[in-house]
Amino acid sequence: MDGRGVWMVCCLLLLAHCSLQQTSSKKRNGKKDSANSAAIEELKKQIDDIVQELNVLKEQQALQTICLKGTKILGKCFLANPAKKNFHAASDDCIAKGGSLSTPLTGEENDQLYSYVRQSIGPEEQIWLGINDMVTDNHWVDQSGSSVRFKNWETEITLQPDGGPSQNCAVLSTTANGKWFDENCRAEKASVCEFNIV
Repeated sequence: MDGRGVWMVCCLLLLAHCSLQQTSSKKRNGKKDSANSAAIEELKKQIDDIVQELNVLKEQQALQTICLKGTKILGKCFLANPAKKNFHAASDDCIAKGGSLSTPLTGEENDQLYSYVRQSIGPEEQIWLGINDMVTDNHWVDQSGSSVRFKNWETEITLQPDGGPSQNCAVLSTTANGKWFDENCRAEKASVCEFNIV
């Protein structure tokens, strides 16, 4: 081999050596990068968990405030709103506060809601309930679209619900001892928002 050949082989060996060093360096850096990525992902997860816990605490604090202003009935907080609005405006107002229009699920809950309305809004008032039959006449559903199981219609004097397609929303009446009546959704009534306690 002449001098140029030896020189060429040395250059090739040097080039191969440098290439191997860069590859192993990249592997080491790759391991460091993947370890750093894993640590960053773990920190992001911890931050997300902390934010989620903080939001739950804020919700609980808000519910406690609502319960202090309103009343607690069977695992729910109720907050009266004496301002008279149509059904949709009252419903939107409750949703904006993080709740929904009150929908009693049992006779006991209905009786306690009736008492709360008499004390907080007045003895001769009606409040919107979170039920309607807008989609199918006389098929009453709650605001999630589920069929209403508990019903407390006034059936002895006026045979409620009696309004047909013109009265698709329901009210609880304090003058009728908490009995329900169907009503035109555009009428303006007071309301009570309910909030499930977490």
